[in-house]
Amino acid sequence: MSSAARELSYSLAINEALHQSMEGDGRVLLIGQGVKSPWYVGNTTKGLLERYGPRRVIDTPVSENAVTGAAVGAALTGMRPVVVHPRMDFMLYCFDPIINQAANWHYMSGGAAAVPVVFWGIVNRGGEQAAQHSQALHSMFCHVPGLKVVAPSCPVDAKGLMLAAIHDENPVVFMDERWLYNTTEPVPREPYRTPIGKGIVRRHGSDVTLVCYSGMVAPALQAASRAQERGISCLVLDLRTLKPLDADLLMKSVRRTGRAIVCDIGWKTGGWGAEIVATIVEAGVPLKSPPRRVALPDAPAGAARTLEAGYYPTADDLLDSIISVCRGEG
Repeated sequence: MSSAARELSYSLAINEALHQSMEGDGRVLLIGQGVKSPWYVGNTTKGLLERYGPRRVIDTPVSENAVTGAAVGAALTGMRPVVVHPRMDFMLYCFDPIINQAANWHYMSGGAAAVPVVFWGIVNRGGEQAAQHSQALHSMFCHVPGLKVVAPSCPVDAKGLMLAAIHDENPVVFMDERWLYNTTEPVPREPYRTPIGKGIVRRHGSDVTLVCYSGMVAPALQAASRAQERGISCLVLDLRTLKPLDADLLMKSVRRTGRAIVCDIGWKTGGWGAEIVATIVEAGVPLKSPPRRVALPDAPAGAARTLEAGYYPTADDLLDSIISVCRGEG
């Protein structure tokens, strides 16, 4: 670890990004449920209210549509709001201000108006959150022109992508993953921005490409290590940004191995994994075996831990797919 970095958790990396943005730019404000309670949003807002006050750290009633609409209005008047949704599921109440308004204003105004707002949605997979409190809805937002969608997998990118999202002139959906909050790694102290629209190769390999993002990167790396013991070399590609997609790095990575497994944290049918597969196939990338998706089954999440254990993809599931794809099985 260099002197310019120190061990930091994913949640505290987001916290540092918020602190540095608010300190450096008086237009940045945080609005949403639970922002005054460090526990409610996993320490990501720790110390913000005490330092910046209730005019810039605004704890709100449970009224997702109104709160999000207020954030969009603030962005149109020159502010840079970050609106947090502690459970992504309830962003469904906000489709009008996000999709009809924020995503379209720049286009409808002929470029005269910008909407620099961050829609921060937290996915609560596992922990017996059940069907209404654990959904990953990123593919819905990826479908909408005018929105950018980012999905960090580690503390360094959690900080860098939050800083980049706050300073972007466009509306950005920051897709967060509560399962990652306790992961740690060395994080630079100074402000920096992870480029939106650029993926990164987390592990180089020659036999199969694992395309992943957010909470599926860690299981993919675990599966890749275990596959190496069986003589299979895996390339692990972390997309980091879902929209705009780093198609160049995606194609380069899949061409290198000739095989692709897409690791999606959402449902399989109509999911982001299907978009990645379609992108690969449409580009005519020569493949040694059909591409495969590892994703959630087309069913709601169960509440019991025993049901969760069979519902969320694991490193074991990925390893099975790696072996199958490399053997040329369908």
